[in-house]
Amino acid sequence: MNRLRVTCAAACAVFCLAGPAAAQRISLVDRIVAVVNSEVVTNSELAERLAVAERQMRKQNTPLPEPRVLERQVLERLILEKAQLQMAKETGLRVDEVQLDRTLSRIAENNKMTLAAFRQALERDGVQFDRFRDEIRSEIMLTRLREREVDDKIQISDSEIELYMAENAGPGAPQGDVEYNIAHVLVRLPEQASPESIQAARARAEKVIAEARAGADFAKLAASYSDAPDALAGGLMGWRAHDRLPELFSTALKDLAPGGVSQVLRSPAGFHVLKLIERRGGATLSGAPVRQTHARHILIKTSEVVSENEAKRRLADIRERVMNGADFAELAKVNSADGSASKGGDLDWVYPGDTVPEFERAMDELKPGEISQPVKSPFGYHLIQVLERRVADVSAERRRLQARQALRERRVDEAYQDWLRQLRDRTYVEIRLDDK
Repeated sequence: MNRLRVTCAAACAVFCLAGPAAAQRISLVDRIVAVVNSEVVTNSELAERLAVAERQMRKQNTPLPEPRVLERQVLERLILEKAQLQMAKETGLRVDEVQLDRTLSRIAENNKMTLAAFRQALERDGVQFDRFRDEIRSEIMLTRLREREVDDKIQISDSEIELYMAENAGPGAPQGDVEYNIAHVLVRLPEQASPESIQAARARAEKVIAEARAGADFAKLAASYSDAPDALAGGLMGWRAHDRLPELFSTALKDLAPGGVSQVLRSPAGFHVLKLIERRGGATLSGAPVRQTHARHILIKTSEVVSENEAKRRLADIRERVMNGADFAELAKVNSADGSASKGGDLDWVYPGDTVPEFERAMDELKPGEISQPVKSPFGYHLIQVLERRVADVSAERRRLQARQALRERRVDEAYQDWLRQLRDRTYVEIRLDDK
């Protein structure tokens, strides 16, 4: 099983179910454990997801909560998933076969296999390819739904950008390159919560704080109490930049010591509790000069038709032609699959972090005028040429772009949690776990 690397969460879920034990669970007589609008969640579905959750938590060394608590947590995630997929289908979201095939090919490629070999490997492990395909389709639909309903609706005004830039300028500016490794618990509140519900939710959050400060494992507390999608991963949010966190979070974390737990924080989605695991960085946003690289490239994408070896061979041939006097820009226009092809592959001035790490590492090793060997990235294979370098102040336009991006990232997680809460409130749900 470990020889296959799957890039989608849904794909991981399918992998974990391989083997006769899973088949035996599926063969149990189904009972309905929940109704979600016009669909049902069956006992076998819940059992499968519980097995996946337990396996993943053990792999991450996350202590398991009580079985009944974990069962409720997993069921709630199944309910939210079904509600989102129903909304996606009802509002016309579709994943066409071409897009699905490309995604499956990319997963196979990441496992260093052809799609046919990947399918055989799945079936040898007891995973039906058609079912795996359906799980990937659902994962794509959920991503597109979030992009349409949440990400694309976040608007940042010019006045907000100017205020942000003013707050992050000068000697008293916040520490913009500080990063926090954090975990969190969300106790979600319905939109029209009664005073009693609000009080109960706050008490739940305060219980998390009390237990965490008394030495309880925060990952187990998150798995037991949190309503966030990352609850079963121990509430881990990972490394987040100070200026890209919701202001509510960044303010609470600023004076928190590593290992510390915040007070109860209130947002539109509900009550939050944060734990600061680590902190790094700390220079102020001074607008210091940065090294910039003027580069161009040629991209060959791999596919069922173009293998990795073929992509590398084509780029090696192009490189040799350039070394013998051919025009890089003209060859880029003819051969590159990147959007920069029409500009001769020119990427203009590239800042640190603008490109994927594999591309940036290879580019940084080149001297001006030098051309790389074929470089692999998630997009395919690249031939990179560095034209020139400079150390210069970040332009005003660039600072505005960075400010807009930081403000978007600051809002997107909170907006997503709020949207999930609203969707859950609108969804008819009948839980029948006690009938089991």
